[in-house]
Amino acid sequence: MNRNLLLISLFSLLTTMCTKVESNDWENGRWIDLTYDYSEETLYWPTSSTFEMDTVFVGITDGGFYYESFSFSSAEHGGTHLDAPIHFYPERSTVEELEIDQLTGRAVVIDGSDKVSQNRDYQFEVDDLLNWEAEHGPIPDESILLFYTGMGQYWPDAEAYLGTELKGEEGVANLSFPGIHPDTATWIVENRNIKAVGLDTPSLDYGQSVLFETHQILFEQNIPGFENVANMKQLPPFGAYIIALPMKIKNGSGAPLRIVAHISD
Repeated sequence: MNRNLLLISLFSLLTTMCTKVESNDWENGRWIDLTYDYSEETLYWPTSSTFEMDTVFVGITDGGFYYESFSFSSAEHGGTHLDAPIHFYPERSTVEELEIDQLTGRAVVIDGSDKVSQNRDYQFEVDDLLNWEAEHGPIPDESILLFYTGMGQYWPDAEAYLGTELKGEEGVANLSFPGIHPDTATWIVENRNIKAVGLDTPSLDYGQSVLFETHQILFEQNIPGFENVANMKQLPPFGAYIIALPMKIKNGSGAPLRIVAHISD
C-alpha cells in the first residue's frame, strides 16, 4: 500500500471511531430517569419552604365533562434541581441564560460509593478523578461530570439522606452527607473542560460546609450544578448522554430539574 492510500485508510479508521463515540442509538438504546417526583415527600434544605400542591378543581364540570387542575409552589432549591451559577457568584448565568448545549452531553461518572459507605461526610478528592482517568482515559472535553455517592438509596428518608430530620438552623447544623472537596473543584476548573457537575446529594459541598467553597469555585466559571440526582447507580462510567432541562425561571438562581440519561446498548 502506498503512502497516500495508507493515510486515507488511517483517516477513515479515525473517522469511524469518532463517529462511534459521538453517535447515539436513540431508537435502540434505553432511557434512565434521573429525577425524583415532586410531592409532600420531597426533601429540601432545612431552612427552605417545601413543595405544596393545592386543588383547583377535580370532578365533573357544569358542562358535563371531567376536569382536574392544581396549583403548586416550591422553593427553587429542593428535590432534583439545578443550581445556576448566580446562586453563589455574582454576575454569572441565571437559569434562563444557560444554553441547552451546556445542559446536555456525555456523562463521566465518578464512583465514590465505597468511600461514602465508610464515611458519609466524604469529600471527593482529586485522586478519585485521576483513578477514573487511569482506567478510562482523560475526562473528555465538554463532559458532564457526575459524582455517585450511593446516598440515593435513602431517598426520601430525611434522617438517612440529609443526616437529620430537624428543621431551621438546628437542622443545618446537623446536616451530614458527602460532597466535592473545594481542592477538587479547583483542580477541575484548572485542568479540565466540563459543562456541568452533578451528584446524588442535596449539595455540591458536603453537609457540614459553611462557606460552600465548591459552589463558589465552579460557579465563578459558569459551571452549573445538578443536585439530588436520582438513579445514578444505573449509569456506566462513561457514555450515557445526559439531558438536563430545568424549569425556565427568568432570573432564577435555581429551578426544578427534569434530568434523564440515554444509554446506547
